[in-house]
Formats: sequence, structure tokens, C-alpha cells
Amino acid sequence: MLNSSLISRGIARRNTQQGVIMVVALLVLVAVTLAAIALTRTVDSATLIAGNLAFKKSATRAGDRGIETAISILKQKLTDGTLDSDDTTSGYFATLRSVDVPATGVSWQSFWYSTYATLAYSMGTDQFGNTISFVIHRACANASPPGAGGQCIVSPVVNKDTGNSQEAGEIELQSSSQIYYRITVQIAGPRRTESYVQTHIAM
Repeated sequence: MLNSSLISRGIARRNTQQGVIMVVALLVLVAVTLAAIALTRTVDSATLIAGNLAFKKSATRAGDRGIETAISILKQKLTDGTLDSDDTTSGYFATLRSVDVPATGVSWQSFWYSTYATLAYSMGTDQFGNTISFVIHRACANASPPGAGGQCIVSPVVNKDTGNSQEAGEIELQSSSQIYYRITVQIAGPRRTESYVQTHIAM
């Protein structure tokens, strides 16, 4: 017959072991819960970053619409013969500004709002929530015709006498001198997204 004291010690030992298992299980459960929370936050952050990148790309692509509209305005002004004078209603300026790019340490956002915001032509908001604005500057020192004191930056004349390559069966390239124009587009999109696109064309 077993001694009752031995039996009671065995039961106490088993109860102690079961208590340790419970503590270990709780610690594992807490660790798994923390890992799940961390994983959820990582996924949320990745989704947020991906969304912001998508908005940024959408805003940058919307700049193409601004450039196309600016070119249409330039073509119309060329037809009307009004390229030699400013037209603030269209965001067009017949001369370059003395300060036309941000200084060192100045962001494009600060530069735009302090320099171009009140001068820009606004196209309104597109279907993606992007507000498009632009300014056009003719690469001239003065608001005068190119040959009458305008002092414009022009492209070189291209013809067969200026090193133009021409091989058998190819079309000879010829081009008259054209004036350069700079188009600066600002796009303000959802989630405070902003993009700035600048291009030069010759007409």
C-alpha cells in the first residue's frame, strides 16, 4: 500500500508542471500575437507606400496633358502672330525670368508658390483629382521679334551644307532656325501629392 504522503507529493509535482506549461503557452501566445501585429503593420505600410507611389506616377503622367495644352496655345499664338508679347491669361511670357530655377537648398514646391503660382494658367482638375497648372517662357531676353532685338535662343539651321548626313535612298533633313520655349508644369494630386515637369520645345 502506497504511502499517502508520497501520493500527495506526486500530485503536487504534477500540478506544478502543469502550471509551468500554462505559463510557457501564454508566453508563446503573446509572442505570436506581437508577431502578427508587426506583420499587419508592415503590410499596411507597404500598401500605403504603394498607394502613394501610384498617386505620384498619376500626377507625373498628368503633366503630359499640361505640356500638350501648352503646345496647343503656342501653335495658336504662332498662327495669330502674338508670340512677341506676354499673355498672362494663358500663362505665356515672351521672355525668360532672371530667376527661373530653384536656388540651392530651395525645393520646387517653395519655388513654384513664391514665383509661378500667381502667374500660371490653370487647367482645372482631371478625373483622377489632379490639378494641372503651367507657365510658358520664350527663350528671349526681350519681348520683341527675334530679328528686332528679341535676342532669342534659337536652334541652328540644318541643311546639306552644314554637315547633314545624306546617304543613298535616304531623305535629306533640312530645318530652319526655331526659337526655344520652356514649359513648366505643376500637378497637385490627391494625398498632397505634387509633381513638377519641365520641358523645352523649338518652334
